[in-house]
Amino acid sequence: MLDTLMLSRIQFAANISFHILFPTITIALCWFLVFFKVRFDMTGNPVWMRAYRFWVKIFALSFALGVVSGITMSFQFGTNWPGFMEKVGNIAGPLLGYEVLTAFFLEATFLGIMLFGIKRVPPKVHTLACFIVALGTTLSAFWILSLNSWMQTPTGFEMRDGVAYPTDWFAIIFNPSFPYRLTHMLLASGLTASFLIIGISCYRLLKGDDKQAPKLTLKVALIVAAVLAPLQAFVGDLHGLNTLKHQPQKIAAMEGVWHSEKGAPLLLFAIPDEESRTNHFEIGIPNMASFILTHDWEGEIKGLNEFIGEHPPVKPVFFGFRIMVGLGLLMIAASWFGVYQLKKRKKLPIWLMRSFVLLTFSGWLATLAGWYVTEIGRQPYLVSGVLKVSDAATQIAPANVGFSLAMYLSVYAVLLVAYLHTVFLMARRAVEIEEFDMAEQPIKTISPNGENAYV
Repeated sequence: MLDTLMLSRIQFAANISFHILFPTITIALCWFLVFFKVRFDMTGNPVWMRAYRFWVKIFALSFALGVVSGITMSFQFGTNWPGFMEKVGNIAGPLLGYEVLTAFFLEATFLGIMLFGIKRVPPKVHTLACFIVALGTTLSAFWILSLNSWMQTPTGFEMRDGVAYPTDWFAIIFNPSFPYRLTHMLLASGLTASFLIIGISCYRLLKGDDKQAPKLTLKVALIVAAVLAPLQAFVGDLHGLNTLKHQPQKIAAMEGVWHSEKGAPLLLFAIPDEESRTNHFEIGIPNMASFILTHDWEGEIKGLNEFIGEHPPVKPVFFGFRIMVGLGLLMIAASWFGVYQLKKRKKLPIWLMRSFVLLTFSGWLATLAGWYVTEIGRQPYLVSGVLKVSDAATQIAPANVGFSLAMYLSVYAVLLVAYLHTVFLMARRAVEIEEFDMAEQPIKTISPNGENAYV
């Protein structure tokens, strides 16, 4: 039977996993909406407005689920993790408060204008409201990532009687891992939103949508994804170097390095075994891990044996990292090939559009894999070097936590299925009822296999 600590960890993991899905979409999707709205204001082309009107509905749905799940998640600081606020509440509390005051209020204040004021306020005011909401979503990420990064690399505080007190707020907010973590997350949101737009746009085309709006959004999102995907790989490398400096035990788990060694191989596959403290079925590239992490073929990587009792569970970090990287490489290949097809043939082949539909929520999978690497990789600490997870957990009965966990999982499962169903339902409805005029007539061609393809 699972104890209170493990049940609380599973519950918080379930809550954060569900919650992060929606901000990962809305942070970047809102900037896409700003772009669509600005382009409409500049050109007067109704296609941009139709793109905006379709995607603002998906933004509103995602935003609502993100807010609701975020509120329930915050409750757990008091119910499941009282030791967290008792020990570091002097730092965590203000950072969460700044997020509410500077970001959430901006979103809440102007969201109504953005969603319902398009015919009630001047166009420039509405566009400004869209921009402020987009700014608010980004500021939300700023403050939340600042706190999360501080928990990974805490600075700017001192301990008095076992309680953390801030001494330098600039050092707390802009802690050593914050710039890399924030940039990495914003790019992840950009890719998640891009592949969502790509996948849904392809879905509409495959369902026979004869309008220009889905073709236009497909082109825009493909270009954005093709730019952001390799940029994310570059930022990920910088983030890895920063992690090697401040959290070498996390890097050792990611790479499956047990003994400190120079010229460590890059393991493409292995099965880590914590009992024997070794790997089985290794497939690796000699010296490559050292070169990637230290930019030196003979660079030394500290092994997990240097951190016995102080390193994270190896398997979830090891495999989570490979899932994240694998999906990232797939995104680069898919987006580049899609742009190439548009440039060369002015259209996407049917098989490629179907592939993009399958990748609609690939950003979710990559983000979750990366998030697990980050958060599990911090174990056994809740705040690195300051507060262990076991010292922050509640002492309530396991049955109470188990009951609330079961309720959370049930509700989240229903909400997730409903969300996915609604998104694709909205796409099908757009095919049937969205406006259409002669200026948007497509050029339809017949692909070599006899199926319709669209310019």
